Formats: sequence, C-alpha cells, structure tokens
Amino acid sequence: MKLENGIHTTNYFDTFIEVAEDIKLDTAKIPEEKNGKKTIASMQYEMLSKKPYKYTSDEVLFQIYADRNDLTKEEYEEARKAYFSKGQACFRASPLTKQYGFGVHFDHKGKMALYGMETKEYQAFLKDKGIKKEKAMRSSRK
Repeated sequence: MKLENGIHTTNYFDTFIEVAEDIKLDTAKIPEEKNGKKTIASMQYEMLSKKPYKYTSDEVLFQIYADRNDLTKEEYEEARKAYFSKGQACFRASPLTKQYGFGVHFDHKGKMALYGMETKEYQAFLKDKGIKKEKAMRSSRK
C-alpha cells in the first residue's frame, strides 16, 4: 500500500492473515536455521514470538533487511526511506504464513503476533467478525 508521502507500507490493522490454502502442515512448525545461518522465517519468528504485539510489519521487515545487510544504526533512517520507497512483500508472502503454519494477527495499532494454526486463538480469529481476514499467498500456482 502506498501512503500519501510516496512511501509504501506493509502494515495491516485489525486484520488476521490466515495460513496459505496449500500449506502441507497440520500444526505450526518453528523455523530452523539452515547451514548455521538464520533464515528470514527464523528471524521473523524470533522477533514476533519473543515480543508479541510489539512490532508492526514494517518494523519487522526493515529490521531483518537491516540485519541481513549489516547496516549500522546511523544508516537506518536513509536506508528505511529507500527500502519503503518501493513496495515490499507483506506478511501474506511470509514463509511463516505460507510454509510454517502461523497466522498473524494485527491489532488496532498495527502491532502483530503469531498464532499456530492448531491453536484455539487461531480458530477464534477465524470466527471473529470484527476483524478482516486475508489468506496468505499460496506456495505454488494452481
């Protein structure tokens, strides 16, 4: 979504992103590192599982970009402007929602938390008529 100032955002509000229709899991799976390196999925999971409802989507995505590109804190402001000057994939495209079985709830402030697809909370969000639902993107094309 593009904001008035020409900057793009990936933030949602009062929304629940459901797992992808073609997911091959029955329960959520915690993403692991590969070859001793953190993956995007493991980095997203780490941030969101440790501090639910602390971060917005933009904050998580930019922090992971900054970490993977070894940016210093002094470089953040300029890099953030450049990063969000073009559209970025939102959490509908996250491996957490596409492959690992996590739904993502965004509260009224845009802060987010993860819920495994097997949990009561996940099911409650599906039934909640007060929040918008979005499906994660499919992993494969039909």
